Amino acid sequence: MRFVRERLEPQRLEALRALGAREGWLLETSDVLRVGFGHSVVRLVLEGGLEAPFDVRAALGEHELAGDDGPAGTGIVAFGTLPFDRSAPAQLDVAEFCLTQTKSGETWLTRYEKSRGWADLLDAALSPVQETQSLRSLTLQPTPEEYAHNVALAVEILRTKEIDKVVLARAVLGSVPEPIDAAAVAQRLRLREPICAIYSMPTTDGRRYVGATPELLARRTGAELRCHPLAGTIALPPNVAPDDYQKWLLGSTKNLHEHNVPVNEIVNSLATAYDDVTADPTPSIVSLRTLAHLGTWIAASCHDEAAAPDALQVLRLLHPTSAVGGVPRASAYDLIRLLEQHDRGNYAGPLGWLDANGDGEWWIGFRGVLLEGSQFEAWAGAGIVSESDPTAEREETKAKLASVLSSVLVDAVQ
Repeated sequence: MRFVRERLEPQRLEALRALGAREGWLLETSDVLRVGFGHSVVRLVLEGGLEAPFDVRAALGEHELAGDDGPAGTGIVAFGTLPFDRSAPAQLDVAEFCLTQTKSGETWLTRYEKSRGWADLLDAALSPVQETQSLRSLTLQPTPEEYAHNVALAVEILRTKEIDKVVLARAVLGSVPEPIDAAAVAQRLRLREPICAIYSMPTTDGRRYVGATPELLARRTGAELRCHPLAGTIALPPNVAPDDYQKWLLGSTKNLHEHNVPVNEIVNSLATAYDDVTADPTPSIVSLRTLAHLGTWIAASCHDEAAAPDALQVLRLLHPTSAVGGVPRASAYDLIRLLEQHDRGNYAGPLGWLDANGDGEWWIGFRGVLLEGSQFEAWAGAGIVSESDPTAEREETKAKLASVLSSVLVDAVQ
């Protein structure tokens, strides 16, 4: 297949966001909006998920790219949201049209050569007007009390020192009176969480995953790699200056322990494939609208770009990090399956894009809502260590659920 890349004048961000959020593939950061739309013209099927090797550069390199030059991520790009279960089948899609626009207005369109009419699709994208809705039905899996009990069970296991950390999650499933407009959810999240990556992608089970994630799993550009793990959280009360809460978080022994686990894990994993790996000596505060996290930047590089892992290989190396799984990885995953008893699906799996050069940007898929008509499903988790308090961890998941569900619901969910 042949694709053509061309430089464009800047396009309307709201129309791009609405088109990608409703019917395509959207990933928008504070620096770049990248949206795929039209139908999928190339589908890469990962039958063995991240457990099985897959040469993405060869698969995408079969297709020709003509036209204007452009930076990484503006050529033949495959989008996807992968399951949390790294052995579960997954897929990546190259859209008929892929439009990338930077904060400064630089814009590129890559299209399947035989396809036309991208501007008509963009012009037809209606601005979102839907307001948040009231609950019609609600199911908690597990209940808040059962979740706290699961945390207590996990703490007892962690105190044996066989597992250092495990992330336990709970889900909220519900419905509202009218079909939920994914574009309205994405627009609200863009306004409320400007430092997060806003995403909206179709899932293999026919739903749409929309959210605002603050956690960069991996950004691969040639021989260079950047990661930004988050762990350690505090809720920020409304209408209160956050300084004291953030200061407490920076001095919390429990949260610093919880944070250092994924940082050390990622550094050690990257050291097996990269020549140089460095991490910030101390974490910094990542402050969102209702939550604050501890975050650390990690950088890695290879002396020879040809030896650098491609973006999919990096995902295979890192996912799931202990920020969403645990340490040791296999033992923590077994404990998750034992105590959660519900398949996470796409929650906490990687989502993002990669291209024919092996470059890509992948975020952890959480702080989102799975949508299907008027039905929704949302998840939230908390990192459990031997010092964890079950009630406090339950309240942390409550705050995280409230943060994301406020983009869909008028009502608060416990």
